[in-house]
Order: sequence, then C-alpha cells, then structure tokens
Amino acid sequence: MRTALRITEIFYSLQGESNTVGIPTVFIRLTGCPLRCHYCDTAYAFTGGTKMTIDAILAEVQKYATRYVTVTGGEPLAQADCHDLMTALADLGYQVSLETSGALDVSAVDPRVIKVMDLKTPSSGEMAKNLYRNIDYLTDKDQVKFVIGDEEDYLWSKSALSSYDLPKRCGVLFSPVSGKQDPTLLADKILQDRLPVRFQIQLHKLLWQDARGK
Repeated sequence: MRTALRITEIFYSLQGESNTVGIPTVFIRLTGCPLRCHYCDTAYAFTGGTKMTIDAILAEVQKYATRYVTVTGGEPLAQADCHDLMTALADLGYQVSLETSGALDVSAVDPRVIKVMDLKTPSSGEMAKNLYRNIDYLTDKDQVKFVIGDEEDYLWSKSALSSYDLPKRCGVLFSPVSGKQDPTLLADKILQDRLPVRFQIQLHKLLWQDARGK
C-alpha cells in the first residue's frame, strides 16, 4: 500500500476511556484537527507529525501483542485515507475503534469499526460543528461521548439523550472535564437522575497525568 498518512505518534497503553477501558491497546494518533475545543488535551497533534505509509503503520502496530487498536487524533477523519487504514486493520483481525469529534461525516466508516463519537457540549466552544446526521449511522456497538465541564453541559447532554433517543441506539458515555468538573458531583447527578449512561473518568490521567490512553 502506498497511501501515506501524517502520524503524530503510535504508542501502546491501557485504554483510558470507552467500554474497553483498562485493556492494553495500540493507539494511532493522526495529525490535524479542524476543531479547537476549549478543553482539548491533545493540541500537540494539531500540526507536525510524520508521514507514514499504511504498510509502515501496520508493521508498527504488529509489534504489540494485542488485538485492540484505537485510531485517534486530532481528528482522524480529517485525513481521508484514514478509512483505508481502518479497513486494513480490520482485515488483519484487529478490534478497531475510532475516536472522532462528531463534526465530520462517519457514514463511510468501515462497519467493523467501533465509532466512539463526541457530541460537543456548550463549554467546548465547538457545539455548532456537531454533525447531527451522524447519529443515524450509529449502531449498538458504537458509543456517543459527552465531555461535561459544568451544569449547562450536563443539562444539555441530558436533553440530547432523550431528543435523539441515544440509549436505544448505542452506548452513552458521560465524562467530566479534567480539572474543571468535579467527577463526584457528576456521578451523583447521573445517579439522582437515573440516566442510562456509563460514567467514565480518564484512566490514563489518573495513572500518568497525560494523554496516553485516548
């Protein structure tokens, strides 16, 4: 394969989020993102990176004894050839998940790939870029993530649950913004309101205080 993608890093870590949290995973972080969320913790992936062919990426992934691979960014779908990479990984038998902002079309994502898609909350500063038609392409193996920084975010996210009937479509993740939203307060609200969501704290930040694991 001669297709080349711009890659910020490829690393091996524990999955820090989603429904495979804690599982050893290879992360492929693509460079570039059209969004500038206020709480972004991977701004170093906006620019730079190194061009790698898909063959070279696959060779790097195969060094690690795991069947779990996460394609992340930045925003990986900002590079059109990301689709070829995900299909190549799935062809090799990997369980592939895609971390995507929800601002770019997911309709062409290989159906074997698990989509973990944000719906941007008000405090992100990028809520206007939510591509709501993406919801139509979510299945029961996919997940929608709400990153919650304050009460407005929580109320908006709770409303979106019912407006789009999300719990019947896919998994739903509520995640506090690190250093801004008290995780205990968010957990208490979820229990009080009996929301059908999965509460998550970024495991990698508890262990290493960095962006490894997403």
